[in-house]
Amino acid sequence: MSRFFYIARDKFGEKSSGLEEAGTQDEVVSRLQAKDLVVISVISADKSAIGLKADIASKTKLTRKHLGVSGDDLVLFCRQLSTLLSAGVTILKSLEIISQQVSSFRLFNIIKSMQKSMEAGLSFHEALAKHPAVFSDLWINLAESGEASGNLAMILSRLATYLERNAAFKRKIISAVIYPALLFIVGIGALLFLTIKIVPTFADLFKGFNVQLPFLTVVLITVSDFIRKAFILVLFAIIIGFFAIKKYISTKEGKRKYEKLQFGLPVFGEFFRVLVMERFTSEMSTLVESGIPILYSLEITEHSVGNLTMAEIIRNIKDNVREGKPLSIPMEKSGFFEPMAVQMVAIGEEIGELSSMFKKLNGFYQEYVETFLVRFTALFEPFMLIFMGLIIGVLVIGMFLPIFQISQIGG
Repeated sequence: MSRFFYIARDKFGEKSSGLEEAGTQDEVVSRLQAKDLVVISVISADKSAIGLKADIASKTKLTRKHLGVSGDDLVLFCRQLSTLLSAGVTILKSLEIISQQVSSFRLFNIIKSMQKSMEAGLSFHEALAKHPAVFSDLWINLAESGEASGNLAMILSRLATYLERNAAFKRKIISAVIYPALLFIVGIGALLFLTIKIVPTFADLFKGFNVQLPFLTVVLITVSDFIRKAFILVLFAIIIGFFAIKKYISTKEGKRKYEKLQFGLPVFGEFFRVLVMERFTSEMSTLVESGIPILYSLEITEHSVGNLTMAEIIRNIKDNVREGKPLSIPMEKSGFFEPMAVQMVAIGEEIGELSSMFKKLNGFYQEYVETFLVRFTALFEPFMLIFMGLIIGVLVIGMFLPIFQISQIGG
């Protein structure tokens, strides 16, 4: 028989620790779980600290592929942790196993830091909270709820599903936007090439003719000369302007005006509004389904929705709900949500299926965004081709008009 030191928490979150004699670590885990305890760690008391560190070091000599922590890294971390906990592996042992497999150097260091924090007696969510740059409020509060309820594995599984769904949704958006963006960049590049290289060649040719150039040709040559002489200056001004606008948007007032401009755009305004509501319904469905109280869910979503206008609306909704009003009433009064969303939330509150209704709304908004992007891509290509055709046509006409004029004079 060997002695094992354990750290665990009961369903109320109270920490307990002690020594148990057993044949294996799994036996200790089974005993503690039979007492409805959430096992944090089980370490052999007979194994020296030096031997333990050497054992860990020998297992973690891996080549890290990148320095940062990507969304895919977090999705994989959450899914692996959920799977290991579901299989009855302790949290500390799970973190140790995952640390041997992560490709991110930064995430590896964070996991090691979390292990040390939990060995010192911190809970899992408290260890997460020490790394706010990587783990959002959503992570921390869901983890806290899972630890308090004793369902950490299930809560992490739902969080992993949420992260996977969001990652897949973002990939679809990026894939849909890449082609129009590349087409636009190539088009602009072609225009610059024609303006900077081709037009000056014709302009030098026309200098040898003693004729008055047509107005269109003069305009094109003037524009070409300006771009050639001021290209660096214009480019520098664009870069400075971009960063100045970006800095202004980072302020509260600037962000509010930018969002107002976004929502007021024809055609695209509705698209940006739906994007925000997709994020809101996605987080709310995950939080409510995980057993987080509605007020607490609204509090978390307010700080993680990523949109100042929506955050202010959520804050107002939260204040009304705190006063005892149904969620659907302040949603309707905000004027931001369409009647369908309000009615579905009202029905969800009435039948006790609020998380299900938020999930249905989220699916509807994701489908809207995907459909919009598909249609936009389908329309953008012919529009860009027509636009490029017109510009090139104007350039060709402007450059060949003097030639036609000279040939007529010569005839």
